[in-house]
Amino acid sequence: MELAMSGLFRARWSPDINREWIEAVHAKTGIAIDRLQYVADCMERAVPDAIVSGYEPLISSLSLPDPEDRHVLAAAICCGASAIVTFNEQDFPKDALEGFGMYSRHPDDFIIDVESISPGTLIEAARADLGHYLSPRLGAERYISELAVSGLPKTPAHLAGLTSLLAP
Repeated sequence: MELAMSGLFRARWSPDINREWIEAVHAKTGIAIDRLQYVADCMERAVPDAIVSGYEPLISSLSLPDPEDRHVLAAAICCGASAIVTFNEQDFPKDALEGFGMYSRHPDDFIIDVESISPGTLIEAARADLGHYLSPRLGAERYISELAVSGLPKTPAHLAGLTSLLAP
């Protein structure tokens, strides 16, 4: 979210995408749905124009390996996205996206792309994100190791040499 607020790209998502991540996080962690909905509401306030609507009529006309992912592509088409940032790139193959002028990108690669376009943006976003971990306070090393566990190997590798810059 901190990167999304950098202004370097326009983050967009739909109510269906929110529902999916909320259900997935709840199933994996047991965090209450209402608490996760609160996070989604905060995300919407942080990026006021992020919510895509009007994509539903497109869903049935689209083809993807997993039909349950068609709503993501429909929302991306509707808002004119150039990329779908997802851990599940295999569900958004190049041949299914290129006709719409878009591609899929793993979040780790996307983050590194943002940093290469605007050096320092990642450290600023990471510092701001780290500042949210108040109880208990999270140190830079632990923050970086948590990123690595979350499926982002390149991002923590980049940040590892910059831990002194993560201090508030």
